[in-house]
Parts: sequence; C-alpha cells; structure tokens
Amino acid sequence: MLVLVAPGQGAQTPGFLAPWLDLPGAADRVAAWSQAIDLDLLHYGTEADEDAIRDTAVAQPLLVAAGLLAALALAGPEALAADSPDAPDGVALAGLTADVVAGHSVGEITAAALAGVLSPVAALRLVRTRGLAMAEAAAATRTGMAALLGGEAETVLPHLERLGLTPANVNGAGQIVAAGTAEQLTALAEEKPEGVRRVVPLKVAGAFHTRHMAPAVDALQEAARKLSPADPAIAYVSNKDGQAVVSGAEVLDRLVGQVANPVRWDLCMETFAARGATALVELCPGGTLTGIAKRALPGVRTLALKTPAELDAARELIAEHAGQTA
Repeated sequence: MLVLVAPGQGAQTPGFLAPWLDLPGAADRVAAWSQAIDLDLLHYGTEADEDAIRDTAVAQPLLVAAGLLAALALAGPEALAADSPDAPDGVALAGLTADVVAGHSVGEITAAALAGVLSPVAALRLVRTRGLAMAEAAAATRTGMAALLGGEAETVLPHLERLGLTPANVNGAGQIVAAGTAEQLTALAEEKPEGVRRVVPLKVAGAFHTRHMAPAVDALQEAARKLSPADPAIAYVSNKDGQAVVSGAEVLDRLVGQVANPVRWDLCMETFAARGATALVELCPGGTLTGIAKRALPGVRTLALKTPAELDAARELIAEHAGQTA
C-alpha cells in the first residue's frame, strides 16, 4: 500500500526547484501557474535567497507548486508536458497512482489537488490567499516555531503550556513543534523540557496553527466559498485527526480551519499504519516527512523526492507497492 505525502513550510531551500525545471514542459507549466497566481515561482524557486523564500506569502505557494510539479513528473512526461496547465476537479492529478495522499500543514493543499478535490490552479490560488493572509497575521506580533527533538509528550506538553507555547505540530517519533511569541521561544531554548536533546528554530515567519493565525481564517473562508470541491478520488488523510475524509466539502472546511489548529501528523501516520502502508514517497522538497516515517513506521519503505534523479526509483516503488496490501 503506497502513501504519497507532501511536505510543509520550512522544507524549502534556495534553488531547490532549479533541477526540476530542466524536465520537458516543466518551466512552461510553472510559468503558467505563476501567471495564474501573480507570483514569479520560477524566480523564487531558482534565484531567490533564503530570506526571500522564508516569506510566508512566497514559501507556501512555492511548496505547493513544487509538490504538484514533482507529482506530474512522477506520472510521466506526457502529464508534465500536457497542453493544459490545469485539470478538472474530481480527477486525481494526471492519473497519479497512490493509495493514500496526505500533506503536512500547507502540504494538505497539495494533497487536495493530488486527490482531485481541487484542480492544480484552484489549489494554487487558495494557497496564495492562505500565504498572504497568514503573513499578515504573523506581522501583527513577533512569533515563530521551533522543533523539539526528543522527549516524551507527557513531559513536553505541560512544559510548553507553562511557557505559554502551543504544540502546533505533533509529529510523532519524538518530535513536537512549539509555536508562540519570540519571547516564549527564547525561554524555551533556555529551559528545555526534560529529555529534549535540541530545540531547532524553523524557517517560518509566524506561529502557524495557533490562535495567532485566527485572523487568517476569515480570508481563507472567503476564498473557499468561491470553490467547488469534488470528493477525493484517492483516500485523503487529514491533519486534524488523522482520519480519511470522503467529502470534498469537508476537506475544504478542514483546510480552512487547520490554519489556526494543531497539525496531528502523528495521527496521520497511525492511519497509514492501520491501512497497511508498505511504502511512503515524499514529494519535492522531500526529506522531512520521510525522516519522521523512518522512525515512526518501521518496516515501511520510504523515498524522498529531492531532485528528478529520484524519479525512477520512486516510480519503481509505486509500481511495487500501490494497490497492494501489507
């Protein structure tokens, strides 16, 4: 059973999109998406520096575009070079082969397009609105996020509560991401919970998935009202509670609400295991979610798509595991 996942904000690095644009049709596809959302994804994915792509309004659409581009490349040259830069709602992206799709945080929007809930362009327009609204909310107060490596939840969570921090991402495998004000994060770095080896600041510009993002929910709701989501054509697992969602309307509602609520990636992985996952492929820029899966899902084969060099191996893994049971 094959799970296809999309990473969230913080996975981006300068120039990470460049090797993908050498694929036939890729640059034209990204150029069309750039025009559709009025953002130069080609520039930000190849030439922009780390500070520029840390900007929430840039990072979020860039990551979704990268994930969609990698998924099209996985499906084959014909999908990537197709005349239309879009696809209808209700059709899994370019005939993509997977048993389950999911995304971490903003990666959920990528997953919605993979499953056919939203067309690629609709997904990119939604994430453009999301990024702008969350950037505006983040500008109101100096906030951020930090990953806690190691430690047990029963020790870490009370410690975060005492400091006024929110467990914004509960990722499993000994990783919880705290979010809050700059002062609260400084206090955390100075006073780590028992058992935590390191506190690593993330490359994000706000306290996402917390009350600090509540102002962004209204803007996203307004954008969502203009969309006509289809029911998922591939099983879609939600960050809210790790459950598979069968209604496109509910997927969209969850995408809106998740902006100000914690990501429960640990529960998503529990669902992958319960469904009999045997392999997991992480779309570009892969690495973060496969790293977590290696620790939390023993026996499940993993592959991170970092560059097109991994495409053949990913296709082989998909051919071997998609449609199979554990």
